[in-house]
Amino acid sequence: MKIIDAHMHLSDIKEFHHTAQNLSFVNYSNEGIIKEYKDAGVILGIGMGLTETDGLGFPDPEAETPMGLDLEESIPSNIMYCAGVNPYTLNENSLINLEMELQKPNVVGIKIYLGYYPFYAYDKVYDPIYTLAEKYDMPVVFHTGDTYSERGLLKYSHPLTLDEVAVKNRKVRFMMAHFGDPWVLTGAEVVYKNSNMYADLSGLLVGTEQDFKMKRNSRFFDHLKHALEFCDHYERLVFGTDWPLAPIKTYVDFIKSLIPEKHYDDVFFHNALKVFPKIKNHLK
Repeated sequence: MKIIDAHMHLSDIKEFHHTAQNLSFVNYSNEGIIKEYKDAGVILGIGMGLTETDGLGFPDPEAETPMGLDLEESIPSNIMYCAGVNPYTLNENSLINLEMELQKPNVVGIKIYLGYYPFYAYDKVYDPIYTLAEKYDMPVVFHTGDTYSERGLLKYSHPLTLDEVAVKNRKVRFMMAHFGDPWVLTGAEVVYKNSNMYADLSGLLVGTEQDFKMKRNSRFFDHLKHALEFCDHYERLVFGTDWPLAPIKTYVDFIKSLIPEKHYDDVFFHNALKVFPKIKNHLK
């Protein structure tokens, strides 16, 4: 089975280094992701552009738009990325730079970090982003749900706020990162209702294989199973890991345990091609 990891990270972010060293125990480097992808059968990854300065750390109000992948000087050939947006640094020049970024062969979408930055998805500050997304036939990926920082504000990352954007921008494909977890039932309704809304299943748990085993033997994932069955649109659910938050193979096995086997090919491969059509050129 071919696998595309539609949500991962390869940025020099303090919290990612801490997580890799203390929680997931992965080798957070180009060498580490290449090996994990090979061992798990992942043929391509899509990184979420994200940078931080020497100030507060992410969410960083000073990070320049567009944000990319900066963990190492080069990016592995089987990793593409979504250009990240910092609403605080959106201006005429940064929009020009973002448009130029979108024309690069390895840039396949745009990432907006709801909750980390205190703006709703329907805020007018993002209107030029949706215009660019439609122009270049690229998806907009939203962070939704819990924020990996205490400085985040959860009201901005609630998945219900995406409904208005999906309705107003019917020609744009959107992907709800993390299925809105822990508000996955709401996330499921937004996906169910809007044909231009997809959801990735990344970042639902942080830790090692042992951590996953312990949670799977409890009721921890009952809310997620309920939401998946309620949504019942496996043609719009997309596999992602949120690496380095968990080992790749462990996360693949975890999602397999939640998805009916007849939907594996769609969730793990084909749906990513629908969300990110530009990656088809890379797979030829």
